[in-house]
Amino acid sequence: MRIIGVTGAIGSGKSMVSKILNDLGAVIIDADILSRAVTARGSDALDELVSYFGEEILMQNGELDRKKLAETVFNDKVRLHALNAITHKHIVKKIRSAIDNIKSTGKSEVIAIDAPIPVENGFMDVVDEVWVVTADREIRRDRIIERSGYTFEEAESRMNSQMKEEEYLRLADEVLENNGEIEELEKAVVRLFLQNIQQRKLQ
Repeated sequence: MRIIGVTGAIGSGKSMVSKILNDLGAVIIDADILSRAVTARGSDALDELVSYFGEEILMQNGELDRKKLAETVFNDKVRLHALNAITHKHIVKKIRSAIDNIKSTGKSEVIAIDAPIPVENGFMDVVDEVWVVTADREIRRDRIIERSGYTFEEAESRMNSQMKEEEYLRLADEVLENNGEIEELEKAVVRLFLQNIQQRKLQ
């Protein structure tokens, strides 16, 4: 069993790397999807978020208003840290449970954990290697605007709220540059994936 951690700044293309890995047979654990699950209506995590941020982060039906929460935290590092601290412990439980389930069922020999924040507990301590996806800032910003409909200022704000690229690179075992066409990224991911298979055979 090989566990690959896929991470990178917003707009870098890490989700595309995970999709390619999935097409190659890896099982993907997506931290963003798990984040939505752990903050569902009635969850402990949502109760903790409401306790800290107030009921204004809720929609009328009692579900989390993610856009409102994003507006609340992305220009406030203290609040962003609080959000991460509250949700992370619940996400970690889900990640560890998912890994145990995949191992027990033998679904795949490769697991990829797709996470925007490469934290120590629940990411760095469970992966065998870290793949960092990078792209030039201007390209990332354009992707964010096109994908999410953000303004230039909103896209810049979201990029500024995250780790700097050099912080990601310090953690990298492998770096995937994603400034070009999707075909170039696919070739790079396939090459690294096949290297992983070969390494497992030699172990």
